[in-house]
Amino acid sequence: MEEATQTVVDEQTDSSPSQEVEQTRPEWLPEKFETPESLVQSYGELESKIGQKDETVRDQFLQELEQEFYNGRPASVGDYKIPESIDEELAQDNEMFNWWANEAFENGYSQEEFEAGIGKFAEFMNSMQPDIEAEKAKLGDNAQARLDAVTLWTQNNFTEEEFGAIQNLASTAEGIGVLEKIMEMQKNSSLGGNGTQPATLNQDDLDEMMRDPRYWKPGERDQNFVNKVTDGFNKLYGS
Repeated sequence: MEEATQTVVDEQTDSSPSQEVEQTRPEWLPEKFETPESLVQSYGELESKIGQKDETVRDQFLQELEQEFYNGRPASVGDYKIPESIDEELAQDNEMFNWWANEAFENGYSQEEFEAGIGKFAEFMNSMQPDIEAEKAKLGDNAQARLDAVTLWTQNNFTEEEFGAIQNLASTAEGIGVLEKIMEMQKNSSLGGNGTQPATLNQDDLDEMMRDPRYWKPGERDQNFVNKVTDGFNKLYGS
């Protein structure tokens, strides 16, 4: 009787741990994982590896995209070549040119695209400049004589800095007319006399002399006659 009792006790003792393990293990847990925690850990490691791979692929794609976008762009802003039609020294000191060089580099423009932009800018600037020959035609047959008179007057009455500004005004026929009016006003009010003796020749006399072929016509130009006109302007407006 005692042996039978001991046998039942042993069987119960041997079977209890196995039954407890089987009862604590979820049915959905894959066999290669001992616990749910090990499954979660494995999943986390896998997700990390996938994330690293995706990031590497993304970085590589962005590098290739950047290389394609900047293909043809010089290595630096200073490597853009200035077109032969443009003075290199003037271009380097020009704020607009430097702005365009930086803009072109940041946007990945090639040398050809850079030059195309400069060409458009040059066209715009040229369109803003007056047509010198057309303006001279507006001044009439004695255009060159009128220009010479205005140039001489400005040189004698203004500083170098002021002369540059006056020259801009003198680039159109209308500007020449304004300057001639100022010259006439100066003569009438004696603003430019500076205490000199009254001029022997007045503006009308000088205008008439400048129409003389001896003043303006090639082949008939008389230097003594030209000097007389110049001297008359010096006396009239001050030297």
